[in-house]
Amino acid sequence: MARVVVGLSGGVDSSVAAYLLKEQGHEVIGLFMRNWHDTTGTLEGDCPWYDDQLFAELVAKRLDIPFRFVDLSKEYKQRVVDYMFSEYEQGRTPNPDVLCNREIKFDVFLKEALKMGADFVATGHYCQKTEELVDGRTVYRLLAGADKNKDQSYFLCQLTQEQLRYALFPIGHLLKSEVRAIAAEQKLATAKRKDSQGICFVGKVDLPVFLQQQIAAREGNVHEILPSWRGYGREVAEGDLQALAEPYRYTVRDGKKVGVHKGAHFYTIGQRKGLGIGGRKESLFIIATDVKENVIYVGEGDSHPGLYRRALHIKADEVHWVDPALRMAEGERRRYEVRIRYRQPLQGAELVAVGDGLYILFDEPQRGIAAGQFAAWYDGEVLVGSGVIEK
Repeated sequence: MARVVVGLSGGVDSSVAAYLLKEQGHEVIGLFMRNWHDTTGTLEGDCPWYDDQLFAELVAKRLDIPFRFVDLSKEYKQRVVDYMFSEYEQGRTPNPDVLCNREIKFDVFLKEALKMGADFVATGHYCQKTEELVDGRTVYRLLAGADKNKDQSYFLCQLTQEQLRYALFPIGHLLKSEVRAIAAEQKLATAKRKDSQGICFVGKVDLPVFLQQQIAAREGNVHEILPSWRGYGREVAEGDLQALAEPYRYTVRDGKKVGVHKGAHFYTIGQRKGLGIGGRKESLFIIATDVKENVIYVGEGDSHPGLYRRALHIKADEVHWVDPALRMAEGERRRYEVRIRYRQPLQGAELVAVGDGLYILFDEPQRGIAAGQFAAWYDGEVLVGSGVIEK
């Protein structure tokens, strides 16, 4: 049996993961990582890190496994939070949870576990891993979790073969209800604890307040763009991927001022809440932000044409293949199913490799494509690759 270090987070999923590994006969060590100290912007009622640590300790005691603690807040700030601030400052929408898994849980944390003599690290993610021999080499595949409502493979879309080699996902084959039931049967302290929400290790935050730690609030105007705007009627050939992937570009002359905001950096494409503009038949949605001019552009209704686009582009150095052997050659086209945000149903699309990266051409127009987010592509249940959306 193996020595497995489990990332005990103080939640029910990692608790059950630890229980299952012990039941399988492994030597299990619980390791709690503290990654964030600052509570600026954290919404009232969100459990701070010391509550999480307390629950993690209670679970370790119940399971009679060693409990360790490690402070990775320096690395977390450098690799995740600073990146997040930088992206928002540029008017992009980062996904800190994807970065947290790539840079912290399966890098810094993994290295800490290996120092402890671990053969594997385990987490409570709802995803699965397989391995097979291909041309004499072991290939690790990342698969969707069995619980389609909880599948978290998207958050792990940047993992490498080396990281997957050490990873175990003990609850990936279970439904959330089954995990809760096991926790209750074993009388684990986390059995009825609510799932954490918000930013990985930071929690649920008021984003503008959180970002104002480094990005100053600056009042600007909100301009509404009507569905009849001339740019929506442009004729674009199906094969013109560059034009299909180009975001709509507006100026203040294209619409009328309908309100003010506290800083274009604090908002993202597709956002509905936080504008404070009422009196409409349908909600206003953000269709573009201009951080240079500090202007937000909005459109009324979920079907507004400014919310939708057929294609996106990923720069060459931002394209990641879980198995590098599957990398596409320039000019190659392949069909995959793609999602551009967590929990979005998979969308049919064609990937086209070009000299400066990759285009994803969707079968149907996609709502709220935002630069900075991750697009992940799947072959059936297998997550094949991912990349940061350039535009």
